[in-house]
Amino acid sequence: VQLQASGGGLVQAGGSLRLSCAASGRTVSSYAMGWFRQAPGKERDFVTAISRSGGTYYADSVKGRFTISRDNAKNTAYLQMNSLKPEDTAVYYCAAAYNAGAYYRTPTFYDYWGQGTLVTVSS
Repeated sequence: VQLQASGGGLVQAGGSLRLSCAASGRTVSSYAMGWFRQAPGKERDFVTAISRSGGTYYADSVKGRFTISRDNAKNTAYLQMNSLKPEDTAVYYCAAAYNAGAYYRTPTFYDYWGQGTLVTVSS
């Protein structure tokens, strides 16, 4: 499967953005889908994930502000980001895992990655 992330940009603190992750090949419902982010000089961190059955998981830093979803008809996963903060600035990557298991917070769990989209939040 190929993943294409989009929707990043520059936004003021308190604003919102919606990232999209369009998948080609198998439908997104066949995968666990995740979002990670990487700020300059830092490791790639888990943001959120949605399991095949629709269960959702969030990093504490984004809980209550970010929402992951997917549209099987459009074969796309989304990351709605509200109340953005300057510390949310990073390159955001979507990922898909075809493996069984529930290691959603671990980057090595995922089989496929999108190219990343930059989110910049100004103060």
